[in-house]
Amino acid sequence: MTVEPNDLTMRPITGREELDLFSRLPYVLDDELADDLTAGRRLPEWMWVALRGDQLVARAAWWCPTSDDAPFLLDVFDLDDRDGDGVDAGVKLLRAAMAEVVPAGARPPEYIRMVPPDWRETPAARRVVEDRMAALEQLGAALLVERLRLEWRPGTPVPDPSGRLVFRPVGDTEEMISLMTSVLDGTLDAHSRDDLSRMSAREAAAAHYEEELARYRSPHDWWRVATLPDGEPVGFVTPARNDYNAIIGYIAVLPKHRGNGYIDDILAEGTRILAAQGVPRIRAATDVGNVPMANAFRRAGYVDFERSINMTWP
Repeated sequence: MTVEPNDLTMRPITGREELDLFSRLPYVLDDELADDLTAGRRLPEWMWVALRGDQLVARAAWWCPTSDDAPFLLDVFDLDDRDGDGVDAGVKLLRAAMAEVVPAGARPPEYIRMVPPDWRETPAARRVVEDRMAALEQLGAALLVERLRLEWRPGTPVPDPSGRLVFRPVGDTEEMISLMTSVLDGTLDAHSRDDLSRMSAREAAAAHYEEELARYRSPHDWWRVATLPDGEPVGFVTPARNDYNAIIGYIAVLPKHRGNGYIDDILAEGTRILAAQGVPRIRAATDVGNVPMANAFRRAGYVDFERSINMTWP
């Protein structure tokens, strides 16, 4: 426990019995916290509060995939927006918590914040976003990207196959990683570009596979490689389920085949596979700046329901 001279007490929660305390500052992920604790995606020692007496003035929490023992994302960070020194309290809380949660010498986990699509046009929402970003910036984080979060809903038409492409299951892990390596050439994705600044394309693809795709709890035989009729690969899609929703996990067209509209066929195939499972929704995301991919999702009937702010440390 850390106590500041101004009587700000900062500590992790003691367990799920303090979830009501932690949830006094509302956020869209609150309904997932209890299940995440049960599944081991969160630990009480990763869920910190800053208290002034009985008042919760800031909170922060980290998340990891099931079975991991290190935090993967900082995905809850809230301030009491009625408090005049909320940003200052948030900085102090994060500084104290990160010293305990983040392994010594490790790069701090990425920060992600879900925000309304129109957050810039709504003064109250804009203040919420910018105050939290300001606190993170004081601790060395910088904006990596803003992302669109999209959703397909049952009843939305899915185009019939055009016949231009043939779809088959992915052969094995090596084929998947090789395809992922190829599509990094000329990628518009900010996370991929960040990875490529620190590692080779092959290393980036392998890390992405191990840290995300390999963890999907849905069958890998849902994944599809798109080919021309002669068998030449054009792209791929990985329809899947994560711990919360059906998702289009990864979708891409190989560099030599970009610009031919194949992304529409590939996205339609991934959507068909998931829609056939009777799912209540399909979630997807892409960078705001990746206009071709964003437009493909919209043509396929996916609607923007949210955005995310992603910040990283050097």
